[in-house]
Amino acid sequence: MATNHHDTGYKELFSHPEFVEQLIDGFAPSEIAALMDFSTLEQHNGHYITPLYEEKIEDVVWSVNATWEGITQRVYLYILLEFQSKVDLRMPLRMMHYVASFHDHLIKNGVTTARKGFPPVFPIVLYNGNQPWTAAEDVYEMVSPKPPSFLRAFQPHLRYYLVEERSYSDEELAERNSPLSGVFGVENAKVGHEALQKAVDRMLASIRAHPQKERMDRIITAWFKRHLKWLGARVNVDELRSLMEDRDMLADNLESWAKRERQEGVNEGVQQGRIDTLRKLIILKFNEVPVWADQRLEQASQEELDAWVENILKADSLEAVFND
Repeated sequence: MATNHHDTGYKELFSHPEFVEQLIDGFAPSEIAALMDFSTLEQHNGHYITPLYEEKIEDVVWSVNATWEGITQRVYLYILLEFQSKVDLRMPLRMMHYVASFHDHLIKNGVTTARKGFPPVFPIVLYNGNQPWTAAEDVYEMVSPKPPSFLRAFQPHLRYYLVEERSYSDEELAERNSPLSGVFGVENAKVGHEALQKAVDRMLASIRAHPQKERMDRIITAWFKRHLKWLGARVNVDELRSLMEDRDMLADNLESWAKRERQEGVNEGVQQGRIDTLRKLIILKFNEVPVWADQRLEQASQEELDAWVENILKADSLEAVFND
């Protein structure tokens, strides 16, 4: 899986127990979250070499005490960060290998033995791609054709829980009202300064409502600066110290960025208009625009285009038009 700013930024977010709690409490089934004592969260090493893919997995692993039927058991939360541009239809197979590798890791490190058995694992795929998630969520669904009833018991089964950011509306994220839901809102914000600013304001509101707002502000500000760089926003992120304290400065910077983008769009439109006009004049006078001439038009500066418009009025050949 290709590493990008999402992998790195989200790994940083989920190195903090508050965000793991917000993920489970806000986006996992409520009956699962109700079993867990989030004050017992403990982070574990999450890098394993799988026998199938021989790759380093971008994942986060935590364990937490969960109680059901009067028994308290340690449950492992296996969070896979899946931020590729395309949906990997092999995900059920990958997850089966990842969980198996994790269980093998627990045995090799003396956490358990084959005789004692494996602790429960809750596998989660966190996906923020633009394409809808289309991969199966249980490896059994990849068995094709479906086996007859007497063979079904012998097929592999492993289901992961999918958190697909794009599937949540702004209203659904607002209902959760957590810093993490605010992060998802910023990720989902449509291109444009206004949409981004609204998402940032919603994220800020969730930070201010958090009991540890200073800590949340510090963590998310670091993430957001990385996100702005990835967006290509020409905003001086070094000046951004706190989303809560520097909100007005950030809003001004985003507005300035938007104005520059709009002006550049106007300039590009004017430039393209000159090219189209000159192309029409060449066709009227010389019947066609050869490939070499078209390439020169597309690569020309504003000054060159102005000169060529003057040249075409008196040029006897197409070559003379481009005689600088």
